[in-house]
Amino acid sequence: MKGVVFCELFELVESQFGYELVDRLIDLCELENDGAYTRVGTYSCSELLSIVTTLSKETGMPIPDLVKAFGGHLFGKFFADNEENLKSYRNTFELLIAVEEIIHVEVRKLWDNVELPSFEYERPNSNQLVMTYNSTRPFADLCEGLILACIEHYQESISVRREDLKDDGTRARFFLSLSS
Repeated sequence: MKGVVFCELFELVESQFGYELVDRLIDLCELENDGAYTRVGTYSCSELLSIVTTLSKETGMPIPDLVKAFGGHLFGKFFADNEENLKSYRNTFELLIAVEEIIHVEVRKLWDNVELPSFEYERPNSNQLVMTYNSTRPFADLCEGLILACIEHYQESISVRREDLKDDGTRARFFLSLSS
């Protein structure tokens, strides 16, 4: 897992809960590198899961809620960092459909060893998008947070229904419906 994800998680924790909690998480999780992540480094996904699990215990917030909130934070960060490249997408559906064929292709140009989820899309009609998330990592909640933040960014009235296709968070289908 890329270090940028770890750095952004700690940034979110610091902004929401304070630096003291970041420091405590690093101590409690007994991380291999003592929490010294670089944005371009590659680290074990198990460390991220350990941090999130410990964060849940420390804050009393359920893990799915924390991971969805983190997805929202990541969307804001990634959009701000790539605004010039993303401004051509006019709405939620356009941007989400571009993830697999355009955005992930660009990410792979930057990091050839990055492991990304894959997406399948269906468009039953112009007001609906069905998006299927597939990953080796249990981050369907993160995907949901990204989707919800995208909808909020475009200020659209879109309902989202999630169907878990596997119980471990590695495969889920999202049904998005735009209200007229």
